[in-house]
Amino acid sequence: MNQMMKIKSGINKIPFILLLLSIFVHYSFSHPVSAQGDLEKSKPLPKIVNIINFIRLLEPRDAKITEEVLYETVVKQIEMMKKYRLGGTFLLQYDALIDPRYQKLLKSLPDRSFEIGAWWEIPQPLVEKAGLKWRGRYPWDWHADIGFSTGYTPVEREKLADVYMSDFKQIFGYYPKSVASWFIDAHTLNYLYQKYKIVASANCKDQYGTDGYTMWGGYWNQAYYPSKINSYMPAQNESNQIPVPIFRMLGSDPVRQYDTGLGSDRQGVITLEPVYKEGGGDSAWVNWYFKEFVGGSAMEYAYVQAGQENSFTWDAMSKGFEIQLPLIARLRDEKKVTVETLAESGKWFREKYKTTPAASVTVKEDLQGSDRKTVWFNSRFYRINLLWENGNLRIRDIHLFDEKLQSAYFAKKATSNECSFFTLPFVDGYIWSTPQKIAGLRFKAVINGKETLIEGKNPTITDSTPGKLHISWPLKSFDGILVMDIDERQIKMKVETEKSIDWFLDMTTADNMKLPFKIISANRIDCEFDVMKYAITAKKGSFSVPGNGVVFRIKPDKNTLILGLTE
Repeated sequence: MNQMMKIKSGINKIPFILLLLSIFVHYSFSHPVSAQGDLEKSKPLPKIVNIINFIRLLEPRDAKITEEVLYETVVKQIEMMKKYRLGGTFLLQYDALIDPRYQKLLKSLPDRSFEIGAWWEIPQPLVEKAGLKWRGRYPWDWHADIGFSTGYTPVEREKLADVYMSDFKQIFGYYPKSVASWFIDAHTLNYLYQKYKIVASANCKDQYGTDGYTMWGGYWNQAYYPSKINSYMPAQNESNQIPVPIFRMLGSDPVRQYDTGLGSDRQGVITLEPVYKEGGGDSAWVNWYFKEFVGGSAMEYAYVQAGQENSFTWDAMSKGFEIQLPLIARLRDEKKVTVETLAESGKWFREKYKTTPAASVTVKEDLQGSDRKTVWFNSRFYRINLLWENGNLRIRDIHLFDEKLQSAYFAKKATSNECSFFTLPFVDGYIWSTPQKIAGLRFKAVINGKETLIEGKNPTITDSTPGKLHISWPLKSFDGILVMDIDERQIKMKVETEKSIDWFLDMTTADNMKLPFKIISANRIDCEFDVMKYAITAKKGSFSVPGNGVVFRIKPDKNTLILGLTE
């Protein structure tokens, strides 16, 4: 009797078990889990390309570059973009905006794939229509105190913005959604957002002294929300940011741009710009750049701006366009990149991110003949650059961000024909270097009683964990692996080895450099730059000053080092 009851009970359970099994199978097929256990990470990260061409009416620096030459350049750009079914953004300087030829040409473009926006350089007609006095040498003058909004008081900037926006709307029937410039002040940017609801901006790549403009230490690529008082400085808090993402332009060479021009007053240019023979005008370089762009670990998204201002003329840029546009079109057709307007990218960024996300640019394989590899990591708190060369690893750059550092141009106008934007340096492998002595944090160990650079093999760089960049570097100097986990607030380093290894990082610079380090204590380095005080902490590990030309040494604790970068 009892045995029969057990059998019946078991029979009654079978349908219930089958029901559970069916639910499990259905859920498994309806909700597949990626290798990381994260459904979102199974989707490919966005690889965004903006083709942005900006338009000036005239070019006073070269008599051969007439208004007709500049106009025909834009005509040719449009023809080639249409040939490859590539949309993009055209940004108009005010003198070009009010020219009937450009109005007719750009109104003919389909607005489903082309965007018309504003290029924020300030020419004579805009200044005079705003009721101000023109101080320039030419009808357009590229000096920072004349041709850019930094050269005007906050009240004057608002007048300039109102004239431009009013005339743009009268011509095109709407206000532009994108306003970009080599550099744009925070007051103007916030005014354009609050009154005219712009959704995107863009500024120049990092550079030192080029064309008289220095922008150094910022969010290196992709886009960031700027501080309300400093358009070059990423904000840390939503309440203190201008909610307009600023995209970094020009597609810098992640390996070479940083060091080019070392030892001179200004950098050279190695970028995706089509006119440059060592960059965007060279087929091997362009193919390498997009290979790393598509295949690299970018964390959230990859971004690059293609295109060129018309001042360079079609003769100079046509070869680069003929190299780049077919490649971009092919990558688009293969669904490896997305080609968008600047406004589309800005709207996407705003909808997805409340504050600036952590992002990276990685090069895992350099151009033929070079073994260099690099990582640029950016967050709203800091940036870091790692460079592998000849089997060694150097931290080439660390700059911290602080939304409280007010720009010199926020409330006052520029009084010099040059301008400078900086963040807070902790490692600067360019400014603190000479060609004979390159600055940086180098990885060393005591091996056979001698301090020596650690040598390793090729690193593995992954971004499978949201918000974190993971680097694994197999070592040759001894049996072990250097593991680095970098997130938006700290850097963690650990050497995984069965041996007891005395390893550390040494900071060295060229002689007689002006450095920001004020107090170096065991667990903290206090710094001061401009008027801002800041610090780096050793959450695990310690700082010391060993002498012999070493500015400071960082040693791990039990093979682990954690640096805090949010003080």
